[in-house]
Amino acid sequence: MSLRLLIVDDSRMSRLILQGLVLQAHPQWAILHASSGEEALSMVEQHAVDLVSMDFNMHGMNGLEAALALRKIRPRLPIAIVTANVQGAVQERIEEAGLAFIAKPITADAAKKLAALAGV
Repeated sequence: MSLRLLIVDDSRMSRLILQGLVLQAHPQWAILHASSGEEALSMVEQHAVDLVSMDFNMHGMNGLEAALALRKIRPRLPIAIVTANVQGAVQERIEEAGLAFIAKPITADAAKKLAALAGV
């Protein structure tokens, strides 16, 4: 099954690591990149995206703000917040917003969780 995953992270290295892990498990997936929440909003408006991986701590709009803005555009879009910010209050806010939480560091398990979120 071919999906289009948008990876949003201000760290290019984090985007590339997650891309590599996802493509190892799902080589047929198409990967798009955005380095900010604002860029993610633009990408979702321009491209058919099936799944989003969003960092929490980014310059400008944080990942939760960006995810909530994306939900206004695409209410059923599966979004996972992938972050090293593992504070209980942050996890609670993410889960209350109906988003998936995936802790960094990024591992093969993160790719599995994203696939499960997409129903694969």
